[in-house]
Amino acid sequence: MKAVLVEEFGSIEKLVVREHSLPTPAEDQVRIKVKYAGVNFPDLLITKGLYQFQPELPFSPGGEVAGTIVEIGSGVDNLKVGDRVVSGTSWGGFAEEALGFAINTHKLPEEISFKEAAATLETFGTVIHGLKDRARIVRGESLAVLGASGGVGSAAIQVGKQLGAEVIACASTEDKLDFCKDLGADWGINYSDGDLKTRLREMTDGRGVDVVFDPVGGDFSETSFRAIARGGRHLVVGFANGQVPRIALNLPLLKSASIVGVFWGSFFRNEPKRNAENVHLLLDWLKKGSVVPTIDEVLPLRDAAKAMRKLENREVKGKILLDCST
Repeated sequence: MKAVLVEEFGSIEKLVVREHSLPTPAEDQVRIKVKYAGVNFPDLLITKGLYQFQPELPFSPGGEVAGTIVEIGSGVDNLKVGDRVVSGTSWGGFAEEALGFAINTHKLPEEISFKEAAATLETFGTVIHGLKDRARIVRGESLAVLGASGGVGSAAIQVGKQLGAEVIACASTEDKLDFCKDLGADWGINYSDGDLKTRLREMTDGRGVDVVFDPVGGDFSETSFRAIARGGRHLVVGFANGQVPRIALNLPLLKSASIVGVFWGSFFRNEPKRNAENVHLLLDWLKKGSVVPTIDEVLPLRDAAKAMRKLENREVKGKILLDCST
C-alpha cells in the first residue's frame, strides 16, 4: 500500500510517499481501508518529533481516519469486516490502509459520510471532552475560544452553542471572524484590535469569562486568563503558536479559577466507555445536522505535505482532509 512516511524527524518537506506494509492487527486493533484522513495540528508535532509521544521510525502521521474495516484482531468482538467506521489511530492514518484502536473505532450510521466523519472525530472528540467532561460548562456560561477559525476552534464554537454557552470567538482577521459568526459565535474579537483582556471583560459586562478554550498558547494564554471570571476554567488544549505559556500561580489563586488540561488521546485510552458516549453524542448531532463539519479543502494523499504546510501557516478554516484513495 502507499503511505506518507516520516523517515526522520524534522521538516514537513522530508515527508515521502512510498510503498509501506502494515503488520497483522494486534488483538485490540482493526485494519481499515482508508477513504479520508483528517489533518490536525498534532500531525505537525509528531512529524517534527515534538509530540507527547513518538512512534518508531518510519511511520505515517494521521490520527483520525474514516473507511471500511478489512481485518480485525483476535480480541475484537464488537466490530466486523465490512463495517463503515471512523477511527482514532494516533498515527498511521496518512495511508491507503491504517491500524485503528478497537476502543476508539466507531460504526458510522448510513446518514454520515466518510468525509464528514474524518472531519470531526479528533477535533469534536477533543472539544466535547474539554467542554463537557473537563470544564463542565453549563447553559448560560460564557465561552471564549482562542484560535476560533481552526479545526478545534471551529468545533468548539459549535459544541459550545449545543451546550448552551454564549460564545466569544477570538481570531486574527475579520475574515476569520466572519467565518466564526457563520458557525454560531455570538461575538468576535480580532487579536490585532487591542487588549484581549479588556475586550473579553467588556463583552462579559466586567464579570470575566467562565471558560477559555485555548489551543493556541503563548502570550494569549495569560492575557485571556487575566480576563477569567471567579471560578472560571481555562482549558489547555495545545500550543499552536509554538510557545508553552508560564502563568503565575497567584492568578488562579486570586480568582479561585482552574487551569485544566485536555488530552483526548489519554482520555480515549483510559476511559473508553466515556469516550464512546461522547462519540455517540457527536454522531447523533451529525445525523441531526446540529453540528456541521467545516471542510476547507480535500487534497489527494500525495499532497500531504502541502496540506500540513497550509495548516502550519494558519491558512485553513475548519479542517483539511486527505483523500487516501487518490
